[in-house]
Amino acid sequence: MARKFKIKKGDMVEIIAGDDKGKTGEVLQVLRKKDAVIVAGCKVAKKAVKPTEENPEGGFINKEMPIHISNVRKIEGGQS
Repeated sequence: MARKFKIKKGDMVEIIAGDDKGKTGEVLQVLRKKDAVIVAGCKVAKKAVKPTEENPEGGFINKEMPIHISNVRKIEGGQS
């Protein structure tokens, strides 16, 4: 069974550990099975993309990667 978290989609959080320590951003997604969140503009990685009908060029895109929930702290100013 997945756990419940006090952080939810739309909340403003601060990164308190890791390479992006000190950055703030909005939670885009909560991954309950992995105990992780995806924060806008934080932990961005380049991912290779195969050519498709929507993107015939293929190439690289920047994508936010999950951050463990213990490494973020909810701050004021987000959704209540």
